[in-house]
Amino acid sequence: MGRKKVSIIGAGNVGATAAYYVAEKVIADIVMVDVAEGATRAKALDFLHAGPVEGYDVSIVGSSDLAAIAESDVVVVTAGLPRTPGMDRMDLLKVNSDIVKAVSRGIAEHARNAVVIVVTNPLDILCHVVLRTTGFDLRRVVGMAGILDATRLRYFVADTVGCSVADVDAVVMGGHGDQMVPLPRFTTVAGIPIPKLMDAATIAKLVDRTRKGGAEIVSYLKTGSAYYAPAAAIAEMVEAVVTDRKNVAPCAVFLRGEYGIEDLFIGVPVVLGRNGVERIVELDLSQEEQRQLSESAEAVREGVAELDTFFTVTK
Repeated sequence: MGRKKVSIIGAGNVGATAAYYVAEKVIADIVMVDVAEGATRAKALDFLHAGPVEGYDVSIVGSSDLAAIAESDVVVVTAGLPRTPGMDRMDLLKVNSDIVKAVSRGIAEHARNAVVIVVTNPLDILCHVVLRTTGFDLRRVVGMAGILDATRLRYFVADTVGCSVADVDAVVMGGHGDQMVPLPRFTTVAGIPIPKLMDAATIAKLVDRTRKGGAEIVSYLKTGSAYYAPAAAIAEMVEAVVTDRKNVAPCAVFLRGEYGIEDLFIGVPVVLGRNGVERIVELDLSQEEQRQLSESAEAVREGVAELDTFFTVTK
């Protein structure tokens, strides 16, 4: 068997940085596709030039042609526009929905067997667009959100406790936005739940900062948004699929009754492997945790309904 192939559609800051992180893992050849062909080819060549120093020898190609993703094992969708001043939520939904629909048609045509990782915002809603447009199996469309949100919480906890980030595990569920649901009971330091290590007020501050983690970075950048941490989260998901690692991670997946939620993409813990979502992990939530998750799900459902992208999928 030859080397696996990973394609990233959208070679802006997030997509290009994800390509670099994936290259460093030396697990797959990489294709970046973007309408800005010159810049995409330049980034691919620049990454190749770094290979002898960084120790990776994978193929990295830049293109503007979606046909270049042919036979990909994984396709990552980062293509889309950021929200700009004067643009309301519906404007962003409409613009990025149209972009993602076009991209999804290309994926269905050229990469029928790929696992699709959706990154473009509003992520939870656009997962529905990808699923409906490609017609792929439910388990092969998954959104990147929970890993990013959890890694932010992990850092905040480690910084507060004064320990290594490697000792911290965290679970963040729900939609990728202000109504995400960080779960302190399932967030641990060396296996110890954080409610045993800090008081409720401190935990509340960490939860709030996690929910606003992306906005905090935007407030400093002014004209952009985070890309190092999102790209690292993408690379972790790609590695789990390409190497069939079967790791447990919070991702946006289509639920059919799990957690009492029907026919909706929402962030929950899953097992990621060669087939995409190998299994959904159902945690024993408290009434308050379930209430927060249900509220987050309803907010996503409203967004899906706004774009008329809601549909029922049966196996």
